[in-house]
Amino acid sequence: MLIGEVARRSGVSARMLRHYESLGLLRPSGRTGSGYREYSGEDIRRIFHIESLRSLGLSLREIGRALDDPGFTPSALVDDLIRQTRERIAAETDLLTRLRRIDAAEPAGWEDVLQVVAVLQALGSKSPAARQRAALAAGDEVPVEALVEAVLRETEPNVAGALRWALARSGADGTALLAKGLDSPVAAVRERAVRSLAELAGDEPTAHLRDALTHPDVVVRGHAALALGTRGVADAIPVLIDMIVDGRNDTDAADALSVLASDTATADRIAGGLVSRLGTGTAEAPARVRLTQSLADIPGDTAARALIELSQDADRAVAVTATYLLRLRDAH
Repeated sequence: MLIGEVARRSGVSARMLRHYESLGLLRPSGRTGSGYREYSGEDIRRIFHIESLRSLGLSLREIGRALDDPGFTPSALVDDLIRQTRERIAAETDLLTRLRRIDAAEPAGWEDVLQVVAVLQALGSKSPAARQRAALAAGDEVPVEALVEAVLRETEPNVAGALRWALARSGADGTALLAKGLDSPVAAVRERAVRSLAELAGDEPTAHLRDALTHPDVVVRGHAALALGTRGVADAIPVLIDMIVDGRNDTDAADALSVLASDTATADRIAGGLVSRLGTGTAEAPARVRLTQSLADIPGDTAARALIELSQDADRAVAVTATYLLRLRDAH
């Protein structure tokens, strides 16, 4: 079969067939009397083998090795192809994400495009200082998706704080994206998500924080409760009391309870909850002292009566603390 017929049947151009021959990949079995290349059935099969391996992303040099080296084992090469393909997909995905974010910024001209690109690059910089400057300078041109992604991956506390500020200031709604972060398998990401939600105002962030009160991650529950306490959401009371018992941000939890105790009914509910944990017998001595201290800023008769009883407690540390708090209350 002559080269023109081979090209027509195989779909490989005559020029490419000659290129394969020049590289030693393909050697026509014979020549006609006029000197034209003549390809056998075996040659045609080799052409299809070459094209099949090219479709996997192999270079022509790698194809030559695969077809001609008797000791060649494909496993290592296939593993390498898998790695290269994954890297290429990751790069293309990153590019697609960047393009979508630029499109979301609705640039009016190339200057706007370049500005968005510059901010996105700065947010992804290896330098914490550069990331912080980008966060502080971020304006409406930065898509909310980029800010959320940046805040969820940020490990430097100062930069994370700047990013949370930028996200809250942007006015864009990143609530749903942050809520997804609460389901991350990475504990640090979950914490960054709940802390970011805590700095967003509005009903939707508050609703997600309410849901987070039952989250399996104790850190997420704690941050949600502290945020809700400052917002006057009484649902946070049980978690705040748990935090005092466990000694996790117990001072902040006690402060949040004092904010919630703005009316008599809620104050009595808080005092009752603290007293019930004191009397269960399950709280250890340091926890009982913390619970007693937490009654300090809870107004109302329930808290006062509890302190009077606790001033006679068998645990001297509890009794001394309660007595001191009673004196402070009398002084006021």
